Amino acid sequence: MKLDEVPQDASPTYAGHKKLLYATTADGEYCTAQSSGWEAEAFATELAVAELQQLAEQAYQRWSNDLASPLLFLMYQARLDETGLSQITGLWRWRIRRHFQLQHYRKLSVRILQRYSAALYVSLAQLQAYQQE
Repeated sequence: MKLDEVPQDASPTYAGHKKLLYATTADGEYCTAQSSGWEAEAFATELAVAELQQLAEQAYQRWSNDLASPLLFLMYQARLDETGLSQITGLWRWRIRRHFQLQHYRKLSVRILQRYSAALYVSLAQLQAYQQE
């Protein structure tokens, strides 16, 4: 992208901040440039956030009806998916999917709960309290 083509669409998803991009000067040299947003990127971000909110609501309903563990809801609330949660915790995706099942979640060790606690920014005590419900 050329330096004079760096988008400046004042995206609401940036919340007034700017994003650092790389652009090329007229001489073909790379340089950094700040962008206040790009309309297409803002639209895609808003769609992704809306989908994660919808998934979080569905997961909360499943959790409320004892059909899933709270991890599913907490994952979406933290704007993560299985792959992201797997990368942060270092757990295999199949293990995470297993932990979404209430009967398996209730048997999780403190060590595993600590990994989820750090990844989801939820206290260990709160995750342990969910095991007792």
